[in-house]
Amino acid sequence: MLRYTLMRLGIFVACLVVVWGLVYAGLFPSALGDSNGMWIVLLALVISAPISFVALRKERDRASVQVVHRVDRMKANLDANRSQEDAEDDAAARTPARGQTS
Repeated sequence: MLRYTLMRLGIFVACLVVVWGLVYAGLFPSALGDSNGMWIVLLALVISAPISFVALRKERDRASVQVVHRVDRMKANLDANRSQEDAEDDAAARTPARGQTS
C-alpha cells in the first residue's frame, strides 16, 4: 500500500514539475492574479490522475488485495472474540452464583 502511495505521489510530483516548467516557459497560460500556484497544482492533479489510473493498475490491484486480506483477518478476529465472549457468557449462565442453590 505504501509503495502504491509513493508511486502515485511520484507521478504527481513529476506532473507538477512539468506543468510548472510549461507555465514558466509561457506554453500554458498562467492563472488570474495571485492564484498561479494553485493553478499549477490543480492542473498537475488533473493530469496525474488519469496517468496514475492507467500506469499503476497492477500496483493498485496488489494494494487492494492486501486491503481485502487485512479486512478479512480483522473480521475473523472479531468473530473469534465474539464466539469466545459468547462461550464465557454461556458458562457463566450455567454456573450458579455464590450463595445460591439450584
